[in-house]
Amino acid sequence: MSTLLPFHTSILNEIYDPDTSDLLILSRGLGLRRIICTLLKIYDSPHNLVLLVNATQEEETEIGEELGIMGCRKPGLRVVGYETGTSRDRQELYKGGGLIAVTLRILVVDLLQSTIPIDLITGIIVMHAERVSPLHLVSFITRLYREKNRAVSTEEYFEGIATETRLDISKDTLERKRADVIEFAQNLTDNMNDIHAAIVQCMNLTLAELRRSKVELDLDSLNLPAAYFSSFDHIVRKQLDPIWHKVGPSTKALVRDLGVLRRLVGYLLVYDPLQFHSFCQSLVESATSTNSESGSGSGKSQWMLTDAANIVFQAAKRRCFVDVQPEQGEVIDLDDDDEAWDAVFELEGRPSEARQSTNKGKGKATGKRPGWLPKEIHPVLEELPKWSLLAEIIEEIEVEIVRMESTVSSRPVKDPPGTNVTLIMCSSTATCTLLNDFLSSMDSTRPKGEWGRRMMLKKLRSWIWWEKRRKMMQEVTQSANSSGKKGGSNIAQEMVRGGSTSGNGNEGLSEAMRKKDRERAAQAASRRRVRGGAPVNNSGRGSTVPRDTPAPGASTSEPGLGQTISDDFFTTDNVELLSLNDDEIELNLMGNMSTVEFSAEFDAHYGLLSPPQTVLVRAYSDDTDDRMLDEIKPRFIVMFEPCMEFVRRVEVYKCSNPGLPVRVYHMVYANSCEEHKYLAGIRREKDSFERLIKERGSMLLPIIEDQRTAESDAIIKTISSRVAGGRRALNLVPSQVIVDMREFRSTLPSLLHASHLLVIPATLTVGDYILTPEICVERKSLSDLVSSFNSGRLYTQCELMSVHYKIPVLLIEFDEDKAFSFEIISDLKSYAKTTNRYPPKKKTTGNPTEHNYTSPTIQSKITLLTLSFPRLRIIWSSSPYATADIFNDLKKDRAEPDPVKAVATGAEEDPEAGAGVNAAAEELLRSFPGITVKNVKHVMSKVNNVRELCEMDLVGVQGILGAELGKACYEFLHKGEGGFRR
Repeated sequence: MSTLLPFHTSILNEIYDPDTSDLLILSRGLGLRRIICTLLKIYDSPHNLVLLVNATQEEETEIGEELGIMGCRKPGLRVVGYETGTSRDRQELYKGGGLIAVTLRILVVDLLQSTIPIDLITGIIVMHAERVSPLHLVSFITRLYREKNRAVSTEEYFEGIATETRLDISKDTLERKRADVIEFAQNLTDNMNDIHAAIVQCMNLTLAELRRSKVELDLDSLNLPAAYFSSFDHIVRKQLDPIWHKVGPSTKALVRDLGVLRRLVGYLLVYDPLQFHSFCQSLVESATSTNSESGSGSGKSQWMLTDAANIVFQAAKRRCFVDVQPEQGEVIDLDDDDEAWDAVFELEGRPSEARQSTNKGKGKATGKRPGWLPKEIHPVLEELPKWSLLAEIIEEIEVEIVRMESTVSSRPVKDPPGTNVTLIMCSSTATCTLLNDFLSSMDSTRPKGEWGRRMMLKKLRSWIWWEKRRKMMQEVTQSANSSGKKGGSNIAQEMVRGGSTSGNGNEGLSEAMRKKDRERAAQAASRRRVRGGAPVNNSGRGSTVPRDTPAPGASTSEPGLGQTISDDFFTTDNVELLSLNDDEIELNLMGNMSTVEFSAEFDAHYGLLSPPQTVLVRAYSDDTDDRMLDEIKPRFIVMFEPCMEFVRRVEVYKCSNPGLPVRVYHMVYANSCEEHKYLAGIRREKDSFERLIKERGSMLLPIIEDQRTAESDAIIKTISSRVAGGRRALNLVPSQVIVDMREFRSTLPSLLHASHLLVIPATLTVGDYILTPEICVERKSLSDLVSSFNSGRLYTQCELMSVHYKIPVLLIEFDEDKAFSFEIISDLKSYAKTTNRYPPKKKTTGNPTEHNYTSPTIQSKITLLTLSFPRLRIIWSSSPYATADIFNDLKKDRAEPDPVKAVATGAEEDPEAGAGVNAAAEELLRSFPGITVKNVKHVMSKVNNVRELCEMDLVGVQGILGAELGKACYEFLHKGEGGFRR
């Protein structure tokens, strides 16, 4: 952990006091984790209990590691999760004090059950406060904490905009020591410019169509700069959600097209040409299949019918290859025509000696056409402009490193701080993989713009192989469907996996191919192997043929679509080593070389690299980038794509290491969406900062209601003159609701508590909410309702409620910001298995009495459910707020439920069966085959944990579940093992 900067210290001086509650708003990249770790270190003591909530699992691990580096190791940051144990174990952990990271659901349950001592809590640190809403569990936690402890201390943090008082301090600190920044504005190629302009034109047309629609939208947010951000889709969809079922298919298609175009313009700048062309092909095929299935003009992508879309698809293809006539390739041979090549180079602005120098460096690399390349394709393989620029930057860095090392060696001074590791930062891991492939296979002997030719040829070869496989699959499927044969899709899938087909002899040919593969594998295994995995020939030397070189005797003609592509299409020289273990590899490696030669050879290929030879390519991340910079301490940083957050991290890194010379290379495509998005993000941040200052100036202090006053009013409201003239004794028992543990994933328990109901968490076997001794409620959201109907789980739940309670209730709860209608169910995705094993058949005759079978609607399923259970009551709720009001109305003038009886209902053992039960472990047990809601309690009483059940033999499992159920559960737990233990 690096040292704190002055603005970090100023922030800590104001927020460390446990008697105050503070809200810290900090820009991303200014060292929020550094402040949190320092604050946790201050309170690291057994006498203090500090809770860290709303942090992700990765953040908990990284904060714990950084606290260990800072010296907080015994015990350090402890994590309370679902595997921690029972409530008694957590209670002992809380009493021990220290730093504890706890999940939100567990903390809510512990606060409701008084498992955690409120008086021992020193403070609560809430991460990501920007995600907290009134329905969030964090709001529920703070409300419980304020009720039980009036001296509240909560520290809430989120990364957003720095506050006004800290802006001047951080600005002065960061401007005092600045890094050496070199900006590169790389121009796009002509094809990329055409594609970029066409996509932007399509986005403008789509936005214009969306404005002209009859849907009420905030027109100020429908502009092009806002459409570059991923949050634009969420904003538009959030405005349309309440009326989504009334929106026409054309408007829905416009909203979908905006997301597709935004991704398309982003992929243009990060994907290689072949990958971008494949994505465009998938869009065309998807639109074609959708149009053929729908048949009508509604719901189609309108932008794909414009001339701009044609420009996008044609230019994307021109970046990869151009189509030529095969006859021209046979008649005209420009391989040895130097004058023709000189004319081409002159038009391209390259000297005529470039071909000669290229041929000297690579021999016949540019002369002979690869055998796997079809004759009607002339490869272009246009590279991204940033690739060549990156190679030039790395070359400049290498020269600068040599100059610095010579300067240090000539002067008797100590080495400057930092390392010469070159750090390259990009937006995603896919871009990291692409840059690694380019840098590892770069050929600097070729002209600029073709340095990645070797990598692109590999990608082109792979694309051609998959394209031919796809066409063969389509032909086989169409022929099978036209001839009426079954299993056409299975044959196509077999071809994609590597098999082949030829008429009716598919099975025999596949068997012959498999026999041939086995003979090749046996022949290769009988040979000796050397380093690199190539078989040894008679002279004892290994083969050095590269992967891109076609096999000797390979045909230069393109194989037909109905022919089988040869097995050596993707030849891997190191396949044989995959079947050896470590001892065999070591013996084979040391068979033909001495120990000294082996050590030198090993260090050359697998040894550690010196920092000047190390190039680290990494994707932008969260606050872990700060720790990475502190550990590596690079002097040279290349930002392959702009990121304002990482710019701040570099500024903080430079100020934390004042004697470290840091040079940053900032790369951006000029006049592109990348530059526009970067500048628009800066403007949005500035506007947000100004709004924050104005809101702070006119912000009102919240007034927190005293819960004791509310309770006294509730007692007065229980007096009713209609019941025995008001002479009935007062009901001093608070109104309470028993809630199942699994229901704390939803927002309803928080709203019930806010409506002055006592929420009692318990592990319920029957129902989700127990309102009275007679009323049991099973809550279902729309997505859960659909999946419960498909799996049949809802029928079992209604059956159990009807058996044990007088008034079973099914609560169907809609989302607050969506339409209160069943028409939106068509947009929901259900991941449950459907009951229909085969798709419905189409009507083949013209008899009007015959009808096509259609799956029953959700309304018909609910009707059948009410017919099966006449006592079942159904409640429709438009939002969780309405559900809280409905529950309060149902509980008026009714008896309160008993938690002990509620837990015992449906269980076969004593009422204490649900006390201290791990809800997550019980839910896992219920998912095992053979374990149902009726025998899960019996299984939990026989085993201590899930692991004990997994380690039992077949006889033991059958002794608990019975013969058939025990065998099903045992085979599921030990599926994939060599043999079952008896």
